[in-house]
Amino acid sequence: MSTTKSPYEILGVPKGAPADEIKKAYRKLAREYHPDRNPGNASAEESFKEVQGAYDVLSDPEKRKQYDTFGSSNGRGAPQGGNVNFGDFNIDDFGDLFGGLFGNRGGARTQSRAQRGSDLEVEVNLSFEDSLKGVETKIPVTLETACSECHGSGAKPGTAPKICPECNGRGVVAESQGFFALSQPCPRCRGNGTVIEDPCPRCHGSGRERRTKRYTVKIPAGVKDGSRIRLKGKGEAGFSGGEAGDLYVVTRVQPSKLYERRGDDLIVDMPVTFSEAALGATVEVPTPDGSVSLKVKPGTQDGTLLRVKGKGAPKLKGSGRGDLLARVVVTVPTKLKKRERELLEELQKQPHDDPRKALFS
Repeated sequence: MSTTKSPYEILGVPKGAPADEIKKAYRKLAREYHPDRNPGNASAEESFKEVQGAYDVLSDPEKRKQYDTFGSSNGRGAPQGGNVNFGDFNIDDFGDLFGGLFGNRGGARTQSRAQRGSDLEVEVNLSFEDSLKGVETKIPVTLETACSECHGSGAKPGTAPKICPECNGRGVVAESQGFFALSQPCPRCRGNGTVIEDPCPRCHGSGRERRTKRYTVKIPAGVKDGSRIRLKGKGEAGFSGGEAGDLYVVTRVQPSKLYERRGDDLIVDMPVTFSEAALGATVEVPTPDGSVSLKVKPGTQDGTLLRVKGKGAPKLKGSGRGDLLARVVVTVPTKLKKRERELLEELQKQPHDDPRKALFS
């Protein structure tokens, strides 16, 4: 990566990018260039520093505002992965700005580098029937968790990380540029503020390991295809003590052979004979809870929807259920017995309104 690039160019995001897009881009690049994944690769380490420095600027609203106001007009991009601090006359910020130049008279102050873990998304397949009644299921999830041997510290059991002697635990080092100071992640501790002299043999100092966990998930009654269920804190482990991300379970519901879902309502095709539609009848219609009797009024037309209250899908938000809509499908026989044909021919001879009259009016 070129040191003349702006923080936006380094992270590959537009200038007006929202905070979540910046964070997503940072996480992707940080994983790609992390020294643990590129041991001995000086170019990757330098790129990692640039990414860290760019994110330091753009993740802080005040620093980002200062950079947007002054940074693009000073002829520089993000210097060596660091950020440009334009002093805003807060005594704590002055300490951060010049501490590396004149010594930290108040003693070393560890800078927290805690980062939230990534969110994960998994899919679970459900039958249409299970989506209506709800089900409890177990799902396997492969994710990065805190190392089971060092419990996430990265240090060999019985030892602990030590304050970095280069930055005195601040995680950054500064270089004077006249009135301004350019700060960048400490090259010794890579911005963590601590160093591990005796790394954990299991995770080699990363504090993390990849494992497969099985979570029991309660799928509520009434979920639809694509519904998302959030399991807080069940995502990937955070960095440096940061909280874990969340796990999102996405439901994939198999289509029903009988029902069509429309919101919380269910639609079922209900065949009726010509005589039933013309004269009226009482027919049986299936519902998820068993069949019910439904009255078909005389003269019911093909495609008419007859509503059965409360026999649809359970409502996810709020109580109750949707309705069942029985769609009338008037069936026409493909073969007629002799007597049936005689009766229909007799009916056809009777005076009646022309059903196609409206087409020519």
